[in-house]
Amino acid sequence: MSALFHRSCNATLPWADQGEGCYIIDRNGKRYLDACGGAAVSCFGHSDETVKAAIREQLEKLPFAHTSFFTTEAAESFADTLAAQAPKGLDRVYPVSGGSEAVEAALKLARQYFLERGEPERRRFIARRQSYHGNTLGALSTGGNAWRREPFAPLMIETSHISPCYEYRGRAQGETPEAYGLRVADELEAELQRVGPETVIAFVAEPVVGATLGAVPSVPGYFKRVREICDRHGILLILDEVMCGMGRTGTLFACEQEGIVPDIATIAKGLGAGYQPVGAMLCSAQIHDTIAGGSGFFQHGHTYIGHPMAMAAAGAVLGRLTDKDVLPGVLSAGATLKDRLTDELGQHPNVGDIRGRGLFQGVELVQDRETKVPFDPSLKLHKRVKSAAMEAGLMCYPMGGTIDGRQGDHILLAPPFIVTEDQIDELVGKLSTALEVALS
Repeated sequence: MSALFHRSCNATLPWADQGEGCYIIDRNGKRYLDACGGAAVSCFGHSDETVKAAIREQLEKLPFAHTSFFTTEAAESFADTLAAQAPKGLDRVYPVSGGSEAVEAALKLARQYFLERGEPERRRFIARRQSYHGNTLGALSTGGNAWRREPFAPLMIETSHISPCYEYRGRAQGETPEAYGLRVADELEAELQRVGPETVIAFVAEPVVGATLGAVPSVPGYFKRVREICDRHGILLILDEVMCGMGRTGTLFACEQEGIVPDIATIAKGLGAGYQPVGAMLCSAQIHDTIAGGSGFFQHGHTYIGHPMAMAAAGAVLGRLTDKDVLPGVLSAGATLKDRLTDELGQHPNVGDIRGRGLFQGVELVQDRETKVPFDPSLKLHKRVKSAAMEAGLMCYPMGGTIDGRQGDHILLAPPFIVTEDQIDELVGKLSTALEVALS
């Protein structure tokens, strides 16, 4: 009997033994094509020599130094490179160890910013239903997935939720995408008026919603209206790019495609590409300088922030991401993946929508294409798809509760950026097979 406390207590999992490019190989020699990057993490696969070499070099030089005593070349170089590549206005970098930590840091920084400005009445956040921002209590509070929130609701910070920008299910017949986007963005204005804009710290959103909706991008104009509303009321805009950022949608930051810049951004997952646990929060110079000119101390921190080996890995990943061929390659491979999915599944009676950006694609499953009626949640279709896919040698990321936290099923696909056309064909073929098994 294993002493390990697994995510699912009764699961029987294969033992991962080796990584080779886009594949994980178990100890029996079976190969699994990683079509989801674990959780949109492994953007350069499982055997990138450049990143591995950077980690080894840092290990020989210095494995750890606590940030209350020292800074390091690895951390300084990483921060300078990231800030130089970030959208103009994101000037400061606060390294952390993962996505939930990045969101926690963002929420606490936003609150402290207003305290130092003499606005202590700002105490609450607004976010969106069917969002996911992490599993720590603060991050879970801003997340809008009912199933994940419910057990811990009494412990959460004050947050209200508005509609997501979910065109497949939200846009009315005859309504243009632009009109739909403005309509749902204006829910932010209505919610601010309801609770009092002077009480709100920030609006929190994913530019492309990942785990809980399945790679759902906003429609044109949505985030520009959101940015206008935030500016009008003096609240901060926090964009969570933990899953959709770091090149996943074809630009280094997903918000670049929206034509806006947040006040605070969070990144992780692809930042370390799975080689080290790492994330970061970025903020504007105004926010940083308000703290610097006030208390001079951000009242936050963890033991392993700025860990030299994590910083070395993230620096090497950034170097790979900013190579001139990588991001155009993501857009090209993403277009190929979407075309193949459409060719194979576009007319499938149980596929309602295929959506996404770059190598971040989602497939929503429905009982009926015409009515968009979802499958009965008791069928646990997403679990059946995952099981059938693993049997076929494919890692994908199916989830349930797509519509409201309870109803709906989707499959998230986020393969490594090094995926080839032959591997895309393998991915789509194995996914099609898994669907037929799960639906039979």
